[in-house]
Amino acid sequence: MELPPLKIRNISVKYPIIQGGMGVGISWDNLAGAVAKAGCLGTVSSVGTGYWRTEAVRTINGRPLKPANFHSSANLKAILRSAIAKSEGQGAVGANILCAVTDYERQVRDSVEGGARYIISGAGLPLRLPEYVGDADVALIPIVSSPRVVDLICKRWKRHGRLPDAIILEGPKSGGHQGYTYEQCLEPEYQLEAMTPRVYEACKAWGNIPLIVAGGIWDRKDIEKFLEMGASGVQMATRFIGTHECDAADTFKRVILGSKKNDIRLIKSPVGYPARGIVTTPLVQRVLAGHRPKIACISNCVDPCNHGEESNRVGYCIADSLADARGGKYETGLFFSGSNGYRVKKLQPVQEVIEKLVGLRADDDTWEEEREVPEESPFVRAVAATAG
Repeated sequence: MELPPLKIRNISVKYPIIQGGMGVGISWDNLAGAVAKAGCLGTVSSVGTGYWRTEAVRTINGRPLKPANFHSSANLKAILRSAIAKSEGQGAVGANILCAVTDYERQVRDSVEGGARYIISGAGLPLRLPEYVGDADVALIPIVSSPRVVDLICKRWKRHGRLPDAIILEGPKSGGHQGYTYEQCLEPEYQLEAMTPRVYEACKAWGNIPLIVAGGIWDRKDIEKFLEMGASGVQMATRFIGTHECDAADTFKRVILGSKKNDIRLIKSPVGYPARGIVTTPLVQRVLAGHRPKIACISNCVDPCNHGEESNRVGYCIADSLADARGGKYETGLFFSGSNGYRVKKLQPVQEVIEKLVGLRADDDTWEEEREVPEESPFVRAVAATAG
């Protein structure tokens, strides 16, 4: 099967692959630019851009102060422009913007000014996204978890004369925050394979909106399986952590490379959604042990956290912990990973990964298939208690 090109609004790229946005700073200009250069869609995460160049923002103890600095307008635009330059005119570069972030509207407008060709938006309902983009010729791609969400977004957007240019269905095996409850993440009816036909029909009913699937996509076999189910493309994130161009520090990459299948679990997040990451790291182990240090909110990164109230309840600050992971601070970092993170066993160039995914070279990335610890084990029960 020859993989088809991916066409979304004014974008046409050689391969049907979108690199998922990973924050804080796991996918910035180096990764997004390299993925676009390889003929795909390279996505810049808009979260925490103040950490890209902290000398350009106001900080307290190295932490960007308040949303204006944590979500730096100047840095986001510079990251996008750098990614576009690195793409060398190939593929397309866009932005991933979480609905839950503070200053959501500003980040949308900043992304448009920075040259983003598309905006992916989830972690909430991006109901006002078309209003914020205005007349700009930018593809709008919401992330959904069900056919009901497709209908809700399309009905609202249609009032403003737009429909989504594509829709991403993200299943519960993705890294980071999930669009499902902890219990739903484990139930068969919410898995990507079960949800894809239903969401595909909803997209079809609204005018054959291209469907992109995400969450647990690993190799060419996975891509072909979902294309045969009606998807126009796939979004992949975790596999790109294992690349030289990934913007994370080497420590972050080593944590993923050294992970086992049972190290990757759902935990509770101050954002209000369960999140998937490495649970055997010092930070998460302290949380599981009941350690709850008082946390002072410096960045005010997401609205649901309510200025640190949820951080104190959960036991860690999402902004600080993700930034520490990106910067290579193992003791205090929170390391997000999709369920397939344990399959990442070596670092390689983005171009090589893409060539393996599309069949231009043999995919020789091997790993030992591991038995998953049963859900009733004491360790998994402890993790589940913090994620529910």
